[in-house]
Amino acid sequence: MKETAKNQQTIYQFKVKDLYGNDFDFASLKGKKIMIVNTASECGLTPQYEQLQSLYEEFGGDNFVIIGFPANNFGNQEPGSNAEIATFCKANFGVTFPMMEKISVKGEDMAPIYQFLTEKKQNGFADSTVEWNFQKYLLDEKGHVVQVINPRILPNDAEIKEWIKKK
Repeated sequence: MKETAKNQQTIYQFKVKDLYGNDFDFASLKGKKIMIVNTASECGLTPQYEQLQSLYEEFGGDNFVIIGFPANNFGNQEPGSNAEIATFCKANFGVTFPMMEKISVKGEDMAPIYQFLTEKKQNGFADSTVEWNFQKYLLDEKGHVVQVINPRILPNDAEIKEWIKKK
């Protein structure tokens, strides 16, 4: 039996801290498409920061936002503090999209927001596992997970751009 929409939670219930220790309320994103991505500064996929920033410059604003969550779950590739991560992102990639504080995206200490993103019983979409750094979760304007994108697929992939543009 298909799960009913009433069991489907939204991203809007979450409040987190950004890299600078400020509160960030996902409810402030109602009506926008959201891409959530777990990031790392010392990964072979780290150059994706450049495409993420480019995508944000092209589409970010009233209808679309990218939210980055640094995580050190894979190969110790995000060892830095929140302050070091902020400096790295700005200096190397000119990142202006919102970056949250470093969290865990898998395992015993998985952050609640990633429990939501990865568990069908919470998101009503699908169970998933964060495979590596730079896995992307796409959420619609109602705060529902609608797609999980493999870490190796670039942020500026045509399919992602079409999803953002689609009304």
